[in-house]
Amino acid sequence: MQYPCPTLPRRFSTAWSALAALIVAAVIVGCASLPANTGRVASQSFQSPGQTALGQLTAQRRVQAGARSDSAFSLLENVDNALAARLALVDAAQKTLDLQYYAIHADASTELILQHLRDAARRGVRVRLLLDDFNAVGKDAQVLRLAFEPNVQIRLFNPLPGSRSSLVVRIFTSLKDVDRIQKRMHNKLFIADNAMAISGGRNLGDAYFGGPGGSNFVDLDTLSAGRIVRDMSASFDRYWNDELSFPMEKLVTQQELDQMRSAPVASAPDASQQGKGTAPAVPVVATNTSAVMPDVTRAAVADAKPAGYDLRSVPLVWAPSILLVDKPGKIGPDDDEADAGDTVVDGLLALMNQARQDVLIVSPYFVPGAEMMKVFAQIRAKGVRIRVLTNSLASNDAPAAHAGYARYREALIALGVELYEMRADQEGTAAGIGSGIGSAGGSKSGVSHASLHSKAAIIDSRLAVIGSMNLDLRSQRQNSEVALLIRSAAVSRLAARQIETTLAQGAYRVAVENGSLVWRAPPGAAFKDTTSEPQATARQRLLMRLIAPFAPDEML
Repeated sequence: MQYPCPTLPRRFSTAWSALAALIVAAVIVGCASLPANTGRVASQSFQSPGQTALGQLTAQRRVQAGARSDSAFSLLENVDNALAARLALVDAAQKTLDLQYYAIHADASTELILQHLRDAARRGVRVRLLLDDFNAVGKDAQVLRLAFEPNVQIRLFNPLPGSRSSLVVRIFTSLKDVDRIQKRMHNKLFIADNAMAISGGRNLGDAYFGGPGGSNFVDLDTLSAGRIVRDMSASFDRYWNDELSFPMEKLVTQQELDQMRSAPVASAPDASQQGKGTAPAVPVVATNTSAVMPDVTRAAVADAKPAGYDLRSVPLVWAPSILLVDKPGKIGPDDDEADAGDTVVDGLLALMNQARQDVLIVSPYFVPGAEMMKVFAQIRAKGVRIRVLTNSLASNDAPAAHAGYARYREALIALGVELYEMRADQEGTAAGIGSGIGSAGGSKSGVSHASLHSKAAIIDSRLAVIGSMNLDLRSQRQNSEVALLIRSAAVSRLAARQIETTLAQGAYRVAVENGSLVWRAPPGAAFKDTTSEPQATARQRLLMRLIAPFAPDEML
């Protein structure tokens, strides 16, 4: 007897179609390989920063301050200044702009930065953009169009041969090379004329500048000037000229970018380029940018003017400093891992182990592993106080990372480590976490969901380490990272004050009472104590339980 074939419901039919498409894509790219990375031309950072306006400004301010130290710093503690400072550096640059990032998202704030970069390139500034290849997919791949501007070069670090149609497809079609997927360039640097720079944990995109919708990543940056910037540029050059750095044109063409665009968006040519050839203008990468531009972005644009964010008067602290940076070999093939040497996280742990009084840690993804647990035990054995601010399950955008952290909560508390988990919303606190770390300043972004993204450590109230690293095995062993070590009581106090404001107003203290975990609200807070993961949904709790048994620490 012949039985009729059943008809699948539409949602299942769609799902199977999507799965089939993934399988076909995987087969197609299964034999794909990267092109030979030959013919690259090495280039270096601008070697005479003192000849530029930014270099001269730095020298003048050092004389005015009577400073002995050759480097200066200013914390960019809110989203207004974080965006405004970047725009100010681009607009002030005369020779070079070097940007190194893990992720750049195609949205309103990025379009604003790209437009300023395009204008800088058209007035003769050389722009080099080094981007980790993993997230340059789908809509976000459109930022690569900047490479078609004169005076702009883009290179992609540790590229994958898989599809760029979406991140899901990218991962699926690259599973044959899991080790390469895992090793990413996580560095973040924004350098102008080798004279002033911005570093920290912030990627580029609306979520990092207080844009509307989704999660608002609470972050921390540092504006630097002087000798330390030359160290940053040396690090940038090393990555830029590394064999894992591929010219963008070898990996994706303008025609491929056109095919990935959901809808063509016209962009008027810049008046300064009329009659100067046919180089395409950078198109708007966010549809109807003027309509979706967040209020915080508009405010930052105003602040970028000399009257609002003036590099001539921004507060600077002159202090001794060291750049902690991983070598590109850390991301290389397995047989090159020995070339990585001591890592940024190794150096940070060694500094913590020298603490005499207290260590204050901010790490959004906190998965210590056995080695770090030994270091924490050694620190606590000397009577040193350790406080850690990390994400709660509700505020964490990576449930797998939270599952890894959760394994160590009770053991950390048993050591005497004080654990704090940030609330997922910015409402219901005594004064809001807006006055704390990574606040939105005077702007109102309308974002109710916050996710901690700052990475910092304050040691004995005199050493501040601010960078791109998390305290997890991924940052320690797989991702490349960069961080500033600043020996300054003033910088340490300012950073610690912001962190402690968040601890006191927008975070739960995690404790073990009667054998069970409890989350204690700060005194006077509008939110209450709880005995379960605060604000987490049933779906989040279930997902964490499902992931936990199958997620080794080194993969989180």
